[in-house]
Amino acid sequence: MWKTPSGKCDGGESACSTCKHKVAFLVSSPRNYWTELLDWIIAHQNNSPVRMFSILTPNPQVQGATLEEINQHWDWLEQNLLHTLSVFDNKDDIASFVKGKVKALIAEEASSRLAEQEEEPEKFREALVKFEARFNFPEAEKLVTYYSCCCWKGRVPRQGWLYLSINHLCFYSFFLGKELKLVVPWVDIQKLERTSNVFLTDTIRITTQNKERDFSMFLNLDEVFKIMEQLADVTLRRLLDNEGFDLDPGLQEPSQITKRDLEARAQNEFFRAFFRLPRREKLHAVLDCSLWTPFSRCHTAGRMFASDSYICFASKEAGCCKVILPFREVVSIEKMEDTSLLPNPIIVSVRSKMAFQFIELTDRDSLVESLLARLKQVHADHPVHYDTTRDEDLTSSVFHSTSMCGDHRFGRIEMVSSQNSEEREKEMSPQLHPEALVAGFRRSGSQSPDSRLPREQIKMRLWNDHFVEYGRTVCMFRTEKIRKLVAMGIPESLRGKLWLLFSDAVTDLASHPGYYGNLVEESMGKCCLVTEEIERDLHRSLPEHPAFQNETGIAALRRVLTAYAHRNPRIGYCQSMNILTSLLLLYAEEEEAFWLLVAVCERMLPDYFNHRVIGAQVDQSVFEELIKEQLPELAEHMQDLSALASISLSWFLTLFLSIMPLESAVNVVDCFFYDGIKAIFQLGLAVLEANAEDLCSSKDDSQALMVLSRFLDHIKNEDSPGPPLGSHHAFFSDDQEPCPMTDIADLIRDSYEKFGDQSVAQIEHMRCKHRIRVLQGHEDTTKQNVLRVVIPEVSVLPEDLEELYDLFKLCRPFICVGLTMNINFNYKYKTNFKMHFQKKFQDNSVIIMVSNSIIQPEVPPLCAQSHPHRHRTPLRLSSSAPTSPLAADLP
Repeated sequence: MWKTPSGKCDGGESACSTCKHKVAFLVSSPRNYWTELLDWIIAHQNNSPVRMFSILTPNPQVQGATLEEINQHWDWLEQNLLHTLSVFDNKDDIASFVKGKVKALIAEEASSRLAEQEEEPEKFREALVKFEARFNFPEAEKLVTYYSCCCWKGRVPRQGWLYLSINHLCFYSFFLGKELKLVVPWVDIQKLERTSNVFLTDTIRITTQNKERDFSMFLNLDEVFKIMEQLADVTLRRLLDNEGFDLDPGLQEPSQITKRDLEARAQNEFFRAFFRLPRREKLHAVLDCSLWTPFSRCHTAGRMFASDSYICFASKEAGCCKVILPFREVVSIEKMEDTSLLPNPIIVSVRSKMAFQFIELTDRDSLVESLLARLKQVHADHPVHYDTTRDEDLTSSVFHSTSMCGDHRFGRIEMVSSQNSEEREKEMSPQLHPEALVAGFRRSGSQSPDSRLPREQIKMRLWNDHFVEYGRTVCMFRTEKIRKLVAMGIPESLRGKLWLLFSDAVTDLASHPGYYGNLVEESMGKCCLVTEEIERDLHRSLPEHPAFQNETGIAALRRVLTAYAHRNPRIGYCQSMNILTSLLLLYAEEEEAFWLLVAVCERMLPDYFNHRVIGAQVDQSVFEELIKEQLPELAEHMQDLSALASISLSWFLTLFLSIMPLESAVNVVDCFFYDGIKAIFQLGLAVLEANAEDLCSSKDDSQALMVLSRFLDHIKNEDSPGPPLGSHHAFFSDDQEPCPMTDIADLIRDSYEKFGDQSVAQIEHMRCKHRIRVLQGHEDTTKQNVLRVVIPEVSVLPEDLEELYDLFKLCRPFICVGLTMNINFNYKYKTNFKMHFQKKFQDNSVIIMVSNSIIQPEVPPLCAQSHPHRHRTPLRLSSSAPTSPLAADLP
């Protein structure tokens, strides 16, 4: 019934006519003929009644209804509201009362709509009323869900209710005449974990700066913990990591977040991480089904995942089978006849002349309808047609792509962009390197003295046999067998193309013809801080390789890095990107290397490449936890595992390229593109396990660094067809005993056998847990830096300024939603300083009235001058600055 008005009549009062009126209310309809006609056309197209009437109040209004509906609303007003207006003496009081009443009705209607989204709306409404009454939060604070549980105080449990809102964790208990209220802001939580004690096997522990609190006796502890993880993660990242955090569309408005939204976000994040798909992919359906697997000649039980641009399948048995079907590759989706042997089957045909049969699908008709609609949309955006004139050898043609001209061929099928030949000639204008850099050195005859080509030929035969049985495009069946082939090392002639398939960069390449060439044209020649950094690092990128000892390789590297910085200014350029891109250029064409870099930076290593390297720090914390689980003796000896972070950080940032001989490190990158970050975790554990004895006997960190550097520098690749390249990563003296050589294939095999049991779900869970700690660590560092700059420049006591900073951090969620509030802030040596928070600026900064200081937002903080005699001047704090929420500058 009630909603906030969306606008006014274009013509003002003259554009509307009054149908009936009472004190403070009137019913109006548009007088303009064209307005009525437009409303009628829209309603007719949507098969809905014409909505032409509205009830106007001083502000807001009830609007957008038919005459029948508006009469019902008018009757309700007469029966429930109009008779109370006679008690007021003047029109202003009436207007004020009506405004407040209608706003309350709108808020109640919004709450009701949100409650309807819950599984038990009536119970949720009841809990919402209790939550608002017990904790008295501002209207902007939205209750997400609630649970019955116990909060432990020592050995005494207090039975009560746990309320989870968008900014707070709240607990209420009334037991034996004693009331207990507990409020913990999500931004204060430093650790969220599941633990056990002598009384209960499973509890949820909330750790803040000063206290630990345990909650238990949940009916569904798994569900509660996942919701808590999501709320803490969303809130902390929104406030403390807003530089690199993109919320799902459903979570953009905090006041509209529901439990269902959070569960969907968790499922989406797992889906994207498991199949390593773009962040923009939205999951639409997850269905139990079975897929016909011809290599095993049976149906394999698993789940189908349907998203915007993909149909994916994962077997229930880990590692048995995984399939990724981009809609770009799909030709048709058809229903088959339903039989007892094949219940509810559908066939998905792809361009590589493969067909995938799914059975046991519930609600098959609606599923096929939705899949066909998305298939039609994808094909409309990227038209395709078959090329039946080509009859090439399948091994070469399957990976053939014509860079820069907009045609991308897979098998005997040609994808053609909608651009004409003249546009293609324009796209080809940048002088890009047409092939992988390593191909030029193959032709020049630079092979190893002992000629290891026969081993390469054996690998090629194994891969060709695998392609015949399991498929050779991005739609191939991915099983344990292909993982073993990858662990042996991909043949050089297939390496770049398989990286494209495993990372699904091939889909981006085919979907954006000419995109890279345009970026190169736009970005080259521009000079800025990023390009200066790139120029400094160009000659430090794999300097031992001949490809980067001449201008051809350097120019290609410059173009790719500059184009990516132009594409993604949020990341721009970060050290270690040059090393990774150099390797990509060795085995992939220039445009392919660009899209591989996009896949790594934006999907496979999220939040790694920015000035705070949040993602890399989170994975370092995960790595420390894995060391404690998998190598407890080493962890016990090295009490401070953070010392290992200074050594292992480069393992993650450069995928071992900076500390291992190149011909060995490429095998690590092979595993990374197939298995993602899991491959780096398990290889790091294998390296530590191989050196555990020496590390335990090391006397200090420098000796441990020496042990690991010598080991990594002596990893060889017996199967590499190229000559060994000198390594300059390790440092050791001549009087030390020679380090034994380790074959990279043996090391990778050990890593899979001993440490390969970590699943994507486990890694993502650990990442979420440790991200909280890492973000809080950054916030603590920011706080100390800000206070160190501001304290000498203002006349507020340090402890008071620190308290002000903490208060501002707690109030930022409400400030960010545009709420105006007054808060009494009690200094330890002053009393009742009232501060007025109000959003006033486009940069999301706020005004705080406080005595004797003025602070303006600047990032980074600049030195300020003290104004000890200024009273009641505005203190302006920024709620969105990535470096600090409090910074200083004076006019």
